[in-house]
Amino acid sequence: MMANLLLILSSAALVCFAEAAFKCPPKDGLYEDPVQCDKYYECYDGEAVERLCPDGLVFDPNIRKINKCDQPFSVDCGDRLELQPPKSNHLCPRRNGYFAHPDESVCNIFYNCIEGEATEIVCPTGLHFDEYSGTCVWPDAAGRVGCGNKEAKLKDGFSCPKEIQTDSRGQAVAHPMYPHPEDCQKFYVCLNGVTPREQGCSLGQVYNEDTGKCDEPENVPGCEDWYKDDPEVQNAKAEAKLRQAAAQNRARNRQE
Repeated sequence: MMANLLLILSSAALVCFAEAAFKCPPKDGLYEDPVQCDKYYECYDGEAVERLCPDGLVFDPNIRKINKCDQPFSVDCGDRLELQPPKSNHLCPRRNGYFAHPDESVCNIFYNCIEGEATEIVCPTGLHFDEYSGTCVWPDAAGRVGCGNKEAKLKDGFSCPKEIQTDSRGQAVAHPMYPHPEDCQKFYVCLNGVTPREQGCSLGQVYNEDTGKCDEPENVPGCEDWYKDDPEVQNAKAEAKLRQAAAQNRARNRQE
């Protein structure tokens, strides 16, 4: 109890000392600390009150906003290199900011942290997150080391091709799909172009690479006879034909 009280008193004393040491300019306003980039002073009538930006943000004396705390990549701190101690968790090294995935080989995913709550964001296909700009850029611009060294593979050995798949407009496909080499009913989806997942069409249908959808076997070259030896599918087709014939007979009877 006494130790906590002493800590509080010493912290308060340091704040008072810092405020006393900082000399306010003649004009009222907000002014940066000379050594700590996330600290500033609120000056009124020559009296300074020490303030701190939310953890992860830094003070920008030049920004034309009421709230002058901004992302570090948007502020030139110059020689003001010191920062408050971080309040971190697993995904947020500081409570606010944009941060890379904790696995250094995952370069296309980053986190937007707001007061310690992380939101996962995936870069567009082919781009990497750049901490210095807080945005997704081309890999050579990001210059990150070790990206993609851990290639994700399924049990059957499939991994997502490195070539970017584009649509008819030349835009990168976010989650490209690929046919299974041996099973017409199955196909692969590459989440964000890098994480493979095996998927399958409904029984009786096969994957059509041209349309990127499940289709009838007769519409997919090489898969026309995929279900010819499957009794369940053949019985279902026979029942469907009987139902169709019965419906046609009922329609003819109504017309007569």
